[in-house]
Amino acid sequence: MSEDTAPTDFTYQPSPDQSAATPVRHPVVIIGAGPVGLAAALDLAKRGRKVVVLDDDNTVSTGSRAICWSKRALEIMDRLGVGDALVEKGVTWKKGKVFFGEEQLYAFDLLPEEGHRMPAFINLQQYHFEAFTVREVLKHPEIDLRWNNRLVGVDNKKEGVTLTLETPDGEYRLAADYMLAADGARSTTRRLLGLDFKGQIFKDRFLIADVIMKADFPTERWFWFDPPFNKGQSALLHKQPDDVWRIDLQLGWDADPEEERKPEKVIPRLKAMLGEDVEFELEWVSVYTFQCRRLEKFRHGRIFFIGDSAHQVSPFGARGANSGLQDIDNLIWKLDLVLSGKAPESLLKSYHEERAFAADENILNSTRSTDFITPKSDASRAFRDAVLDLAREHDFARKLVNSGRLSLPSTYSESGLNSPDSKGFIGQMLPGAPCADAPVTFDGKKSWLLHHLGGDFCGLYFARSDETAESLAQLRGSLAALEVPVRLVPIFPPGSDVPAGALIDSAQLMAEARYDARPGSFYMIRPDQHVTARWREADPQAIRGALNRALGKGLVAAEAEAEQEGTAA
Repeated sequence: MSEDTAPTDFTYQPSPDQSAATPVRHPVVIIGAGPVGLAAALDLAKRGRKVVVLDDDNTVSTGSRAICWSKRALEIMDRLGVGDALVEKGVTWKKGKVFFGEEQLYAFDLLPEEGHRMPAFINLQQYHFEAFTVREVLKHPEIDLRWNNRLVGVDNKKEGVTLTLETPDGEYRLAADYMLAADGARSTTRRLLGLDFKGQIFKDRFLIADVIMKADFPTERWFWFDPPFNKGQSALLHKQPDDVWRIDLQLGWDADPEEERKPEKVIPRLKAMLGEDVEFELEWVSVYTFQCRRLEKFRHGRIFFIGDSAHQVSPFGARGANSGLQDIDNLIWKLDLVLSGKAPESLLKSYHEERAFAADENILNSTRSTDFITPKSDASRAFRDAVLDLAREHDFARKLVNSGRLSLPSTYSESGLNSPDSKGFIGQMLPGAPCADAPVTFDGKKSWLLHHLGGDFCGLYFARSDETAESLAQLRGSLAALEVPVRLVPIFPPGSDVPAGALIDSAQLMAEARYDARPGSFYMIRPDQHVTARWREADPQAIRGALNRALGKGLVAAEAEAEQEGTAA
């Protein structure tokens, strides 16, 4: 099988678990083999964890569905071994144009600076994303991927979860220490537990059409307000691989979803946009409604909700699947440490706290985009159109135009896992922030910083140019002796005499621009490549305290203190 293809259909195979007299127990069971569930399984396998993945179908998704994958999502998938395949197949882009009527208002560049391994975004159909990820999953014996296993019952107890599954060979039961619900917006797990979303459903409908055609549009995101081919509404155009183009057309709330899906309704709309003479064929058509909603809690006992099963946002902004991948990036390292007994159960509580914060951030951005794209009153439309008029000439107005604020990773600035920040630092790499990538040199070869961070706790140490191997060995030894070892990642300025295993800040982007680092600065990095603490000098005692907080031990103390206050009251 060539590198740019991957399997798409799979065969049901019965498991020995199905004939067991009592439910076989597994550490982790994942419901759903979509992008989020598959990525979660890979992350667990990379840590040596056995995991069962159950899907009610035996194919990858139909239709392109999610297509727009952000830089941070690609960095996560790169750590999981799939990044290069996704980028190679995907359509890389970072520029876009915004139109009002027939006139271009302005253009934008989402990643104007150099020195990043991953692009700002790629466009890649969800079925390709899933197929490449399944191909990687099949390389890992730790992952038991079972097709045509439909969840029909869940018993969520304090000591674990028992699942009832329906297969072509009948029903059987399975037990799990923890269960991850990655079964999407129509989550069966959510329904079986009687849970529902809280939030807003917007009264508007949009047509998605994936169109196969050869066209000379540039590889950019084009968004129209009030285009001549869809008067009074909006439109979006994106290029995908294999000559597939994504077109979104606003329809209005009165549109009949069933009627609007019919080719005899879709084709005239597309011809009005593309021209009567343009040849195309429909690959996939859907009609959707904007929704900005989430579960009140992402954790229910031993069950964790991840991805669309936990939260939903409107498609403009690419905040759905990208946010789901950040969910697993946040959860899996915590689950691994708790399963290994290296962190208290309280660490798992931080999953909801951090990712609910991120979901609220996404919902806020998505709601604002929706309100701007689809104004619901004459006054709001007049304001929107006035902003668009001003954007022709004025930069300040362009900042108010909202055609979908595109996905960015969240900074957990208020997380209880962070340590108080040291004085004197500036810039965006504060505790809670995802690490920025940068080019480095490693063993005389070009490399990237993020390839040397993540998976475990790391100490990013900005070494002095005259740092000795002995002083590094002493610091490395103190970090290795911690209850959960912190791996030292020393980085030197250009021109230094570098010991083996150290990095060189080859482009001077690290110290000068991205990390505000000076000789001696020390950043402690979580396994998900988020900063958890930083100091101007490496202090073993401070590092130990910061590690305890990052392991959730500070949350245990806070709980005990709250319990004492409650007893006293």
